[in-house]
Amino acid sequence: MSQKKAHEVEGWIARPDPSVRVVLIYGPDRGLVSERASAYAKKTGLPLDDAFSVIRYDASDLEQDPGRLIDEARMVSMFGGERLIWIRNAGAHKGFSDALKDLLEKPSRDAITLIEAGDLKKAAPLRDMVERADAGMALPCYVDEERAIDTVIDAELARAGKTIASDARQALRRRLGGDRLATRGEIEKLILYCGEKPVIDIEDVAASSGDVSASSVDQAIDAALAGALPELDLALRRSQESGTHAQAILGAAMRQFQSLEVLRRNVDIGGAQPSAAVAGARPPIFFSRRKLVETALGTWSGASIARALSRLQDSILATRRRPELAGAIVRDTMMAIAVESIRSRRRSR
Repeated sequence: MSQKKAHEVEGWIARPDPSVRVVLIYGPDRGLVSERASAYAKKTGLPLDDAFSVIRYDASDLEQDPGRLIDEARMVSMFGGERLIWIRNAGAHKGFSDALKDLLEKPSRDAITLIEAGDLKKAAPLRDMVERADAGMALPCYVDEERAIDTVIDAELARAGKTIASDARQALRRRLGGDRLATRGEIEKLILYCGEKPVIDIEDVAASSGDVSASSVDQAIDAALAGALPELDLALRRSQESGTHAQAILGAAMRQFQSLEVLRRNVDIGGAQPSAAVAGARPPIFFSRRKLVETALGTWSGASIARALSRLQDSILATRRRPELAGAIVRDTMMAIAVESIRSRRRSR
């Protein structure tokens, strides 16, 4: 199978296999898909601003005339050397998929095809086709996890010549994720706010992101986790009034449930008591939230956490596809998670 796991993608892009002629980069995190596609394109060594070396298409263009992809891939460059065919917004395009199938069966020696796509299920024809081909490579991009977010924070701060206090890092991390480009934008805004200040503290993070916005996001996530519907409704209304982006809420909720999933495994597999698992969490959980998380560990099973994560990931993708409905999607998702918490609590009694 020509595919990599999510944690292997950056390593492969750093040292790509030259025998691979078709690279598919896909996932719900469109910002991360775009960032990694650009990184791979640079690794080809081709001049990306040269229209003769890099040919760009939208998948919808090729859907109407799929033969263009075959013709472009088989064409010999007038100046010699390889070319890059860069295709964006791929998905369920049958005509495009049929052309790509032919290209995978008979790979071009003169052109590399790079494809950016959204979230693709395992059985999606485009993903399945590339994964099965010897000349293809499928690279998934999922919502940033805490370790990946820390890597981005460190890289951006190092570039700016700054460091960050541990409590400020934790506060910042809770406000990031869901989309790689949005994450970088938020960090850049914080760096700009701090000016010449060499060390970023928690007051800087709060001031940069906005106290009302950050507080309402935290309150919404905690209310959903605890199944507190009235408190959740109030927090969501406050976050909407403060102009909080939908993906900030969903990304923060995603990270909360990813952390809860790790703690759940420590309890179920490692045999730790909930209080001990929470006390030993890395990164540490704010003291004021420890009781809430301990209670959640007694309420949320591994299966219910997995359902919540799946729901959040689907919702992040939905807000990108229908941004005009982002507010309604966030409300429906967070309310559904709160209801799941109530039901889980009843089952655990």
